[in-house]
Amino acid sequence: MTTVNVPPGSDEQPTATTSVTSVRVIEALKDRHTAGVTELATELELSKGTVHKHLNTLRQLDYVVKDGHEYRLSVSFLGLGTSARARLPIYDAALHPLEDLAAATGETASLMIPEHGHGIYIAQESGSRQRTDDVRVGDRLPMHATAGGKAILSYMPPDERNMILDRRGLPALTEHTITDRDELEDELQLVRDRRTAYDRGEHRSNRHCIAHPVMDADERAIAAVTVSGPATRMKRKDASTDFESLVGSTINSIRNRLSRLED
Repeated sequence: MTTVNVPPGSDEQPTATTSVTSVRVIEALKDRHTAGVTELATELELSKGTVHKHLNTLRQLDYVVKDGHEYRLSVSFLGLGTSARARLPIYDAALHPLEDLAAATGETASLMIPEHGHGIYIAQESGSRQRTDDVRVGDRLPMHATAGGKAILSYMPPDERNMILDRRGLPALTEHTITDRDELEDELQLVRDRRTAYDRGEHRSNRHCIAHPVMDADERAIAAVTVSGPATRMKRKDASTDFESLVGSTINSIRNRLSRLED
C-alpha cells in the first residue's frame, strides 16, 4: 500500500478559481457553528455578493444549510468522509487494535495517515469517559508538530519530505513547536533510531502524545498509531505505563490484520 504524501498544486498547475473560492468558504464554515455572509466576506476578503453566491450554490447542492440569516455545513460532508475512509484497508485493520490500546492506556488512541502534506486522523478511540475536542477524526494537522506526523515524516524519502516541508512550512503552534529545519531533521533522525516519536506540547501546549509508524513492505510509513492525553497525566503515567510496548504491539496487530485483508 503506497500513499502519496506530496502536496498537490503549484503555480504551474491549472486551478479552477471558483472551486478554490467554494472550498475557502467551506473551510471557514468548518470552524464555526454558523456564520453570516458579512462575517465570512470579512474573513475571506471577498465581496458579500461573491460569498452569497457560493453559499447559495452549496445550499442548492445540499452541502450548506441556511438557518435564518446564518449558514452552517451540512452533514452531507459526513457521507463523503466516511465513504473515503471505508475504502482504506488500514482503517478496518486498525479498529479493534485501537480499542484495545485505548483500554490499556486509559488515553486516546488514534490512527493518522498522511495526505497532501498533512496528517489526518481517520480513527480514534478514547480510554476514558472524559472526551476532549482538541483533536477530532478528520482533523488535518501539521506533521512537524505532531507525534504521528513526525513518525511518518521520518520514514519518508528525503526529497518527498523536503517538498512537504517547503510547501507547508514549520509554523509555531506553541512555544515548544520545532520551527528550525535543522532541529527538525535532528528530531526525525532520533525518531528513526528509536522508531518512536513524541509531541511534548508542540501541537497543544497542554497535551502530550507518543506515536509509532505503521510500515509497509518498502519500509515507508503509511500511517501512525498515537496515544495522547493531558500533559500532566501522560507524564505521571510514564513511570507506570509502558506506552512504547503497548503502541508497538498495536502496530504488530494492525500489520497482521492488514496482511490478512490484502491477501
